[in-house]
Amino acid sequence: MQAQLEILENLQRRLTISVPREEIAKKVDARLKQVAKTAKIDGFRPGKAPLSVIAKNYGFRVQEEVLGETVERAFGEAVTEQKLAVAGYPRFEPKEGEGADGDFQFAATFEVYPEVKIGELAGVEVEKPVLDVSDAEVDKTVDILRRQRTRFERVERAAADEDRVIIDFKGTIDGVAFAGGTAENYAFLLGKGQMLPEFEAGIRGMQENETRTVEVNFPADYHGKDVAGKTAQFEITVKNVAEAKLPEVDADFAKNLGIEDGDVAKMREEVKANLEREVRNRLKSRVKENVLNALVEVSPIELPKALVAMEISRLAQSAQSDMKARGIDPKEMPFPQELFEGQAKRRVHLGLVLAELVEANDLKAKPEQVKSLIEDMAQNYENPAEVVAWYYADKQRLANVESMALEDSVVDFVLGKAKVVEKATAFDELMGQQA
Repeated sequence: MQAQLEILENLQRRLTISVPREEIAKKVDARLKQVAKTAKIDGFRPGKAPLSVIAKNYGFRVQEEVLGETVERAFGEAVTEQKLAVAGYPRFEPKEGEGADGDFQFAATFEVYPEVKIGELAGVEVEKPVLDVSDAEVDKTVDILRRQRTRFERVERAAADEDRVIIDFKGTIDGVAFAGGTAENYAFLLGKGQMLPEFEAGIRGMQENETRTVEVNFPADYHGKDVAGKTAQFEITVKNVAEAKLPEVDADFAKNLGIEDGDVAKMREEVKANLEREVRNRLKSRVKENVLNALVEVSPIELPKALVAMEISRLAQSAQSDMKARGIDPKEMPFPQELFEGQAKRRVHLGLVLAELVEANDLKAKPEQVKSLIEDMAQNYENPAEVVAWYYADKQRLANVESMALEDSVVDFVLGKAKVVEKATAFDELMGQQA
């Protein structure tokens, strides 16, 4: 076997490989003899057909198989000999004509992994958000828990913001009803922006069994193209007005949250502990994201197009699977490949940089890190000891946690080198809530 390497543009390479025809012919002959032992051909007993008949019936298929195996084996040997790190899948093409001495020739075009150099981390500034959980944050969380347990009581008064209203409505444009413009027993919270502003404004002040016609202008960029930019008249009948009633923070409320003796102080302590754990995890995610962004910024590399294309395909398949799980046919909403290009490039970039950082600095997931992560996750369950045992009982589950621990080691390493700037973070912003 002979191999000649060409360096094409950027990360592209081409190997032209020659394999002696004699070597291929011997393998084809040996394979045909193997086939002859079990081949069933009309007019001959199994295994008794002449080799010429076997070659006539199976020769093309056997030759295709041998050539395919020869190409893969020869390419693998050439890559090893040339010490090439192949990125993605090669494209194989037979060369026209024959090589020296009538050898079989083919070309393999592929990309190689880029040389990855981690940039200087000492001058990198990494923002580290900080937040201490105080009584104010506990109060906000308890209030959220109360709102999640809101019940509504019917009232005999005009509808106001925060009320739940149940309505019938029928919309028309130029006297003609339109799709999606009619509903019965439709419930929503008034003043929460769930409906168009003019629609909600028309309902404020209405009482049970009252009917009113409201004019609504649909925005030009409204998601319903058939009505976008048009004016509709809605005939609205209020069937029910209900006022929100939040539970009192008392023993019953505490019991509802799992505090058996109804001790409110104990409930607040548990809420604070859970909140501190959630805040800690969110801050950790923020820091990790900032660290990864810093690594990408200081370590520019050329990305193999093949790896980016593979990642785009994976992301698209994941999005399609998510749509199917939601009951949406992906064919109705095809995703353009460009939609995933930016994310795919970042993921490939990060993967290459992290692999180099881990190998160059011999970073590992420490057993104590893994144990701490598992124990922390287990606190979200009723029986933490069972959850810990569940993780350690399966190698794959444990490997997933070890991967998380390795990421933590990377973050710790970078923070130890970079300039860390602490920044106070608002509770509502961190938790994604409105103040």
